[in-house]
Amino acid sequence: MPAPKKGPRLGGGPAHERLMLSNLATALFEHDRITTTEAKAKRLRPLAERLITFAKRGDLHNRRRVLTTVRDKGVVHRLFTEIAPDMAEREGGYTRITKIAPRKGDNAPMAVIELVREPVAKKAVVTQAEGATKRAAKDAAVSDAEVEAAEPTTSDEAAVDQAQAEVEAADAAAEQGAEVASEGETTEVADNETADDTTEAAVVSAGADDAEESADKA
Repeated sequence: MPAPKKGPRLGGGPAHERLMLSNLATALFEHDRITTTEAKAKRLRPLAERLITFAKRGDLHNRRRVLTTVRDKGVVHRLFTEIAPDMAEREGGYTRITKIAPRKGDNAPMAVIELVREPVAKKAVVTQAEGATKRAAKDAAVSDAEVEAAEPTTSDEAAVDQAQAEVEAADAAAEQGAEVASEGETTEVADNETADDTTEAAVVSAGADDAEESADKA
C-alpha cells in the first residue's frame, strides 16, 4: 500500500483512514475538544479547518460538501449555526493542539485538539480605533507645534516694543539736552550783553571825569 504524501499513515488503508478522520472530525465538532494521539491530531487539524471554512460560507453547496465527511446531520447543523458564526471574524487558526503526557502502556505521544472559539475584534472597529488614535496624536503634535511657534512670536513682539521704548527714551533725552544747551547759550549771551553795557558805562563815566578835571585846570 502506498504511503500518504503528508503525515503518518493512519489505519490499515486509505478508506480506513478516511473513516477515522471523519469520526474524529465529528467528535471534535460535537464536543469542541477531544484527546487523541499527536499524529491523529496533526492529521485532523487541516481537515477540520477546511470544513469550518465551508461552514462559514453557509450555502447549500458547502453544506453538502461537509455532509460527505461528517454524516451526522445534528453535528453539521451545530457546525453551521453555532461554530461558524463564532469563527466569522477569524481568518484562520480555528483549532489548537496542546501536547499532554504520553499514554500509559505504550507511551504514545498524546495531544488535545480543540476549537478556538474566543471572540475576535472586528477589523473595521480595530482599524477605526487605530485611525482615531493616529489622528489624535497628529492633532496633538500640530497643536504643540503651534504653541511653540506662538511663544517666539510673543517674545519677538516684546523685544520690538522694548527697542521702540528705548529709542523713544533716547529721543526724549536728546531733546531735553538740546533744550538745556539752548538755554545755556541764551544765558551766556545775556551775560555778555550785560558785561558790554557795564564796560561802556564805565568808559563814559571815565570820559566825563576827565572832562571835569580839564575844566577845573583851565
